[in-house]
Amino acid sequence: MADIVKLTAESRERVGKGVARALRREGKVPAVLYGDKKDPLGLAIAQGQLTRLYSTGRALSTLLDIEVDGTNHRAIARDLQLHPVTDVILHADFLRLGKGATIAVEVSVHFINEEASPGIKRGGVLNVVRYTVELTCPADAIPESITIDLTGTELGDSIHISSVTLPAGVTPVIQDRDFTIATIAAPAGLKSEADAEGEGEDAEGEEAEAESADEE
Repeated sequence: MADIVKLTAESRERVGKGVARALRREGKVPAVLYGDKKDPLGLAIAQGQLTRLYSTGRALSTLLDIEVDGTNHRAIARDLQLHPVTDVILHADFLRLGKGATIAVEVSVHFINEEASPGIKRGGVLNVVRYTVELTCPADAIPESITIDLTGTELGDSIHISSVTLPAGVTPVIQDRDFTIATIAAPAGLKSEADAEGEGEDAEGEEAEAESADEE
């Protein structure tokens, strides 16, 4: 399970564009904490805290403890609104997570043992179809990533979600099909040779048929 990141926030009662602009001038980000059948809570969080969270690349799949006026709230970021030019965080939405809650999150995919793949050794290319996979998991056990072992994979092999060992209690959000995560694609040169061989075999077959027809 990934580490829990701690954030410190202040509660805020006033809302509106003017209040939001004033907070940003103070180096704070307006935010809201909602969910778990409780009233939404307006927050103000130091810009630096959210910038560090965003820079991890896992902002929307990181478990958070948000301390608000001395009270801790277990939560996860659901949306970080960025300035279209500067990428400065303008607003944040956080979802409260009650005890026993499950949540859908996107988790990154890591590949190991490329050197043990016969297909890659022959010049094949790892073609990644999905760099992340959306998983349903317990809120207190979000995996940091899922790992796919490429040992023994051959040219033309496809790696599907069914072949991935997921942690206990974790399931893919997509249930109606065994989707592909990656393939071991043949290099262009090898494909050309295979196509040429196929064309040659077809030509030989046509010539043989023509000769047989002439003899008859």
